[in-house]
Amino acid sequence: MSITSRADATWAGALTSGDGTVSGASSGAFTSLPITWRARTEEHGGLTSPEELLAASHAACFAMAFASNLAKADAAPTRLDVTADVTFEKLEAWTVVSSHLTVRGAAPGISAADFAAIAETTKDTCPISRAITGNVALSVSATLEG
Repeated sequence: MSITSRADATWAGALTSGDGTVSGASSGAFTSLPITWRARTEEHGGLTSPEELLAASHAACFAMAFASNLAKADAAPTRLDVTADVTFEKLEAWTVVSSHLTVRGAAPGISAADFAAIAETTKDTCPISRAITGNVALSVSATLEG
């Protein structure tokens, strides 16, 4: 089984002075989110960027995969809070250089060491991580809370 997800983007004008929008066409969950070059490289100013959308994708994907992996270890989480910090940097060309995941959560019946070990494995195996591995440095920090 496979599923295809689609997003649509529009752009008008030159790169640095133009603007556009991005929409989640498959779900309709978000429409016409404004995008600009300035929002990517300087200040977000209430606009989104491809890198922020990648961060959202990575955080959501990791949260689901981590919940699954914890459940397989008989430690289904009662809560997971995941943040993905995606860094976009000017090298020879503008490049997404890293995605750092931070997870805090509660999962009864697991040690902090095992929680961190499963987070590390999940960092390498969630579908978004696998899509960007080899191009983007991946890291994770995991904290088991009460």
